[in-house]
Amino acid sequence: MPCTPAGIQAIFVHYDIEISGKHVVVIGRGPTLGRPLALLLTTKAPGANAAVTVVHSAVPDLADLTREADIVVAALGVPSFVKPEMVKPGAVVVSGGISWEGRRLLADVDESVGEVASWITPRLGGVGPTTVAMLLRNTVEAAERSVS
Repeated sequence: MPCTPAGIQAIFVHYDIEISGKHVVVIGRGPTLGRPLALLLTTKAPGANAAVTVVHSAVPDLADLTREADIVVAALGVPSFVKPEMVKPGAVVVSGGISWEGRRLLADVDESVGEVASWITPRLGGVGPTTVAMLLRNTVEAAERSVS
C-alpha cells in the first residue's frame, strides 16, 4: 500500500506525536515521499512546524545527523537501512520506504530499532496500511462534522 506525506502527518496527529519545534531528519529525497513530507512538516500547521533536514543514503555523516534527530523518517527504499546505532534513544522513527525481495516486503528500518525508539511505526508491511486507516478515519470525521 502506498505511503503519503499527508498520511504520515495524520499518523503524527492521531498518535499525539508533537512535531512543532522538533528536529526531523528525512532520509530520502524522492518526489513522492521524502521531499513532499519535508515541505509539509515545515508548514505552520498542526502536525507540522518542524525543523527538517533532508538527507540521502550517500551522505558521509548520515548517522551523525540521524542521531541528533527527535524524529527520523526513512523514505529511501533500502531494506533495513536504519539501524539502532543511527537513532537517538527515545526518538520517534517512521519507516516510510519499502522495497521488495521477490514477494517479500522489506522495510527501511531494521526491526531492532524498536529497542531504541520511544515510538516506531510498523516495519512489517510498512506504514501504508496505517496511513490508509488514518486517512479513512479523518475522512469519516470530516464528513460527520460537515453533516452536523
